[in-house]
Amino acid sequence: MHFPRPAVFAALILGLICGLAACTAENHAPSDTSEQAAGETFTRDQVAAVIANGRRIVTPDGVEETLEIPVADTRQWITVRGRDRDNPVLLVIHGGPASPEMPASWAFQNGWEDYFTVVQWDQRGSGKTYNANDPEKIAPTLSLDRITEDAALVVDYLRQRYGKEKIFVMGHSWGSLVGLGLAHRHPDRLHAYIGMGQVINGQENERLSYAHALQSARQAGNAVAVEELESLLPYPEPDGTVPLEKIDTERKWSVRYGGLTYGRDSIDYYFQLAKFSPDYTADDYAAIGKGSALSLPRLLPDLAGFNFSDVTAFDCPVILFEGRHDYTTPSVIAAEWLERVDAPATKLVWFENSAHMMMLEEPGRVLVHLVNDVRPLADSQL
Repeated sequence: MHFPRPAVFAALILGLICGLAACTAENHAPSDTSEQAAGETFTRDQVAAVIANGRRIVTPDGVEETLEIPVADTRQWITVRGRDRDNPVLLVIHGGPASPEMPASWAFQNGWEDYFTVVQWDQRGSGKTYNANDPEKIAPTLSLDRITEDAALVVDYLRQRYGKEKIFVMGHSWGSLVGLGLAHRHPDRLHAYIGMGQVINGQENERLSYAHALQSARQAGNAVAVEELESLLPYPEPDGTVPLEKIDTERKWSVRYGGLTYGRDSIDYYFQLAKFSPDYTADDYAAIGKGSALSLPRLLPDLAGFNFSDVTAFDCPVILFEGRHDYTTPSVIAAEWLERVDAPATKLVWFENSAHMMMLEEPGRVLVHLVNDVRPLADSQL
């Protein structure tokens, strides 16, 4: 999942603060609270503190940890949250490359924490993990294979720390390359693999995403978009690669025409949520852009060259969550592939009102399917 650079602002979260203020007990507030609140402003850290307090885990058997853990030759950051340690562990592998989902997870993950111990992980070169290591030393190590092996080490760490024989792994977008590879290499460690916005064939992915953006621009009569998109041809390149400057332009128009979030022409809302993360400092947030600059040139060749079209034998269950309107990782490719997969169990779940960001587009339905379709696999003999 590769995004254009975000514009961020505080209006959404400040509205949340005002709503919380209205719930304050009457005898603890002065009579002119509304007049005072009208001119009151809040810092980023104050907003994050309110969110952190609201989502605090207080159950006796709950877990709420932010950990810097050793992973191969690096230190990497995870958050671990859930209301019952006996619940199965769910590791979320974020997209990008280098687009951590930890900072925005407060906006969609709360319900998951009733049924799973949820782990958000900032990969090598990403987010909080970017700040924990020397970028010059990390740069030459960045590859899909290395990050997939990092994921296996994180899985083993979680199994040992929380006393689990197996865990669930969910890969989103770029993370679905990592997760699918992990499931193929180490199925014995997983209850199941869940792919969200699953990538199967990088070149076909880019071809269909481009075709949708160009068709949408033509239908809209947007001459500027059509000219910019046509200037990218051939897309991908004849050798299958996708230069960074070309994918930036293609994604700009794909996002504009709803290929990332259905019914929206911008991803700004996502970065607004991330900016006020209770799991991130301001320096961590700034590291998102630095991590992208470090990672994208090195990892895009792996994304473009990824091809699991003929890899269809898996020894753990495979479940796909696909947005009907996803043209960032076009869902039709993954749906066709899953029909050919031989695994202990398979399931395709369509999100009819989503593109690529179903955890924010249809959060209730994501939770329902996690509970009904995924969690029972922790108790099965598959």
